[in-house]
Amino acid sequence: MSDDLLERIRLQGAVPAHIAIIMDGNGRWARERSLPRPLGHAAGMAAVREAIEGCLDAEVGVLTLFAFSQENWQRPADEIEALMQLLEEYIAKEVAELRSRGARVHVLGDVSRLQSSARAALDRIVNETAGGTALDLNLCISYSSRAEPDLLIRTSGEMRISNFLLWQLAYAELYVAPVLWPDFTRRDLFEAILAFQGRDRRFGRVSV
Repeated sequence: MSDDLLERIRLQGAVPAHIAIIMDGNGRWARERSLPRPLGHAAGMAAVREAIEGCLDAEVGVLTLFAFSQENWQRPADEIEALMQLLEEYIAKEVAELRSRGARVHVLGDVSRLQSSARAALDRIVNETAGGTALDLNLCISYSSRAEPDLLIRTSGEMRISNFLLWQLAYAELYVAPVLWPDFTRRDLFEAILAFQGRDRRFGRVSV
């Protein structure tokens, strides 16, 4: 259970105002199980819910998820098609829950390259969650760097930021989780928040 970590977070005080997550490892998760890559992306949808619900439980104000970069358009066409289908399925399944929990969705990136059905799904989730006040959820889709996250989490153990929020991450705390994205749970999220709470954030100043 993650309740013990959530209680520790609340006792330690301020949580990050903004958490960004690079959701990495779906392909490796599938390969380790001898599954097609799209099934890894499908498994990652459960981790998306874990991250969102964890942020709501911890009262984090903003969550930004790096879902699909502009560089990802270079992937095989069948994988891109599967990702877009998953996006539409996720929205159809989760929009009511997001609205009921008070999450307000924003979409960042060049969505003009998406199919019309995917763009319509994104329009729907933005419009239907517009009244949310508990969490601003940013979905970065067809995104490339050019809001100020306090904490960046990357899963899968990779030590890269992959052209994500390059300017905004100038003084963010970085946390690399060893788990692949489909195995990420709200307990992993809470461990990242606790690590953030224990750091000395100097923003270029000297500690006295």
